[in-house]
Amino acid sequence: MELSDDLCNIEGNGDARGSNGGCCAPSTSAEASSAYKLFGRQTSFHQMMGGGKAADVILWRRRRVSFGIIIAATVAWLIFEYSELPFLSVSSDVLLILIVLLFLRANYAAFRKKQLPTLPELVLSEEMVNNAAASFRVKINYMLLMAHDITLGKDFKLFFKVVIILWLLSVIGSVISFFSLAYIGTIIFITVPALYNKFEDHVDRYAGKIHRQFSRHYKIVDESISRLPRSMAKDKEP
Repeated sequence: MELSDDLCNIEGNGDARGSNGGCCAPSTSAEASSAYKLFGRQTSFHQMMGGGKAADVILWRRRRVSFGIIIAATVAWLIFEYSELPFLSVSSDVLLILIVLLFLRANYAAFRKKQLPTLPELVLSEEMVNNAAASFRVKINYMLLMAHDITLGKDFKLFFKVVIILWLLSVIGSVISFFSLAYIGTIIFITVPALYNKFEDHVDRYAGKIHRQFSRHYKIVDESISRLPRSMAKDKEP
């Protein structure tokens, strides 16, 4: 610690930036650049994703499970996209094979006089159900409120985002099939969060710059639109 303090003092005396705390400037700039957090979160990205086993899989803390999801999604995409087999037929065949295997297993166990493992029961407490219902109700009401604001034009920024997203989905849906879109979405969902978690500081820095630029342009557009009714009203006056 003493050696680092001496080095800091030497660099500060040798450079004009030392009087302003040049040795500590990188940390200050890093804190300023990382002030903006993507999605406006206040917690870590792992906690934002739920902080449970699902978050561990998405962030590749369970590499085998994450890699298995990618392999399963790739195999399913190849089967449905290149074999041109209908989804309903493949699903029915898989369920049929599974039921036949379970039937043969049960009869084999009865023939050998072995006891099959008991079927696990789903146990949900009343508190868990009430909390889930309350959370679902809050989210539904929030979505309805957003839809109400969009239809009445109260939030132009939200209206602009929804229009852009729906337009992009329409363009993408006309180019690729539903299974390809689902496969791409699965790959993005299992890889992009992990990459963001690894390069979080760099992404937040550039996202903050983009957000400031977008906010500046949005403010200009919003002010221009807010002036339209007044100018139109003045034109209508005799």
